[in-house]
Amino acid sequence: MNEEKFNYDLMDFIAMSPTPFHAVEQIVYKLECAGYQRLYEADSWQLEKQQGYFVIRNDSSIIAFKLGEDDVIDSGIQMLGAHTDSPCLKVKPNAEIISQSYLQLGVEVYGGALLNPWFDRDLSLAGRVSYVDDDGDLCHHLINFENAIAVIPSLAIHLDREANKNRSINAQKDIPPVLMKLPNEDKPEFKKILLQFLQKDIDDAVEVLDYELSFYDVQEPAYVGLHQDFIASARLDNLLSCHVGLMAMTETANPGSKMLVCTDHEEVGSASAAGAQGNFLSSVLKRIAGSVENFARMIDHSMLISADNAHAVHPNYADKHDNNHGPIINNGPVIKTNANQRYASNSETSAIFQQLCKQADVPVQSFVVRSDMACGSTIGPITASEIGIKTLDVGVPTFAMHSIRELAGRWDAWYLFRVLKEFYQ
Repeated sequence: MNEEKFNYDLMDFIAMSPTPFHAVEQIVYKLECAGYQRLYEADSWQLEKQQGYFVIRNDSSIIAFKLGEDDVIDSGIQMLGAHTDSPCLKVKPNAEIISQSYLQLGVEVYGGALLNPWFDRDLSLAGRVSYVDDDGDLCHHLINFENAIAVIPSLAIHLDREANKNRSINAQKDIPPVLMKLPNEDKPEFKKILLQFLQKDIDDAVEVLDYELSFYDVQEPAYVGLHQDFIASARLDNLLSCHVGLMAMTETANPGSKMLVCTDHEEVGSASAAGAQGNFLSSVLKRIAGSVENFARMIDHSMLISADNAHAVHPNYADKHDNNHGPIINNGPVIKTNANQRYASNSETSAIFQQLCKQADVPVQSFVVRSDMACGSTIGPITASEIGIKTLDVGVPTFAMHSIRELAGRWDAWYLFRVLKEFYQ
């Protein structure tokens, strides 16, 4: 595999993953193509060495692993962690809004989204729908409208002359997307609209009970820049890391044990059954280990790399970075450190990663937030504290993080892939 094919596969993966549910669906497809078998938490597990397995929770989080030839208790597991969710606009349960004869949908802001870029974009809708079929059974199905079905129009500058200076966004009243101009005074029911769309795939669907749906920008990922230096896309944070980890794990043939952990709800704190603060990972690891003592021994021999995008130094806002810790796009993956444990990296895990970068002939950078600014966080510290595993936080440098369209370097994902292959080996 070369850099060009790798990046096109990455862009295809992101384009086909508008929600965490769809991301897990894509990961499952690639794992099954690589010979991995599905396990269910409700079943008894009989694990075989050198056989790949995966477990899904809530359709939005997935853990995949392959046990090596050596005893996993004594050799440990090399783990890569990422998250499947991204900031977005989620449809409310009673969503219909009729205003000035337009149909709009009420939305909640999920995560720390940059709201301004959501205006005047071609939006579609995707997610999971729960419905009742002809037999009265409760079923679930993923849907994706794919076409642009909505837009959030900006207010014309003529009606707000101060817009470029001090316009603020009210998340309740300013961002409900517009779906259609109503032909009459009837009030459409959103669940009936969903049912009609669902019935294109599911003939026996008779009633939609609930849903988890998110708006997304239909513009597909693409190379941009005079020399095509950048990849522009939605959800680079953090589907890029999910894909890089997946490719590194499935492309590596080695005798050791390895694992990929892609969990939901990182953007809202990870405190859920499917999030990194839940028991999903610890439950899987304890079942692999078989006993409390074996679990402790296995974890002591293991390491986790938490991969989540890093803030590249912006040429227009360079003063937002520490002068000695401003990562540059296409200059390699970034080790993220924070004295207050907002990142889990320490000198030991950082040194290991630097050594791996040398072995892979990949450049490496460092990021530390300015001492007078607050620092974000990742699943790294959460997993380290929950599991007790030595952990490193890394990521590829990115512009416009949490925008509807982010920007990363065409070389950085490829660099990270090469390092992670060394890690898994």
